[in-house]
Amino acid sequence: MCPRCGAKTLFAAPAALAHECAACGLDVLSLERGGRFVGVITMLLALVLILAALGVDEWLRPPIWASLLFWGPVTVGAVIFALRFYKTMWVYHQYEECQK
Repeated sequence: MCPRCGAKTLFAAPAALAHECAACGLDVLSLERGGRFVGVITMLLALVLILAALGVDEWLRPPIWASLLFWGPVTVGAVIFALRFYKTMWVYHQYEECQK
């Protein structure tokens, strides 16, 4: 949600910020500057998911097709959730800093 007006216009795509809020015109991309830590977030998440997949494979020994059917959507969903969460936190932090 937009930090200024609360409209659900912060994201234009699943993990991409909108250029501006459609409701109040807040320039969201200007608030994202300096928030380029997303690559590290993605790599840490990938490490956690790889370790989890190796642990599940060692413990349950599922067939490869079952692993692909499970871990593919889990990975995509986890990455999109993590990026949206991080970008939202960063935009809200930057908005509050600009208001001081």
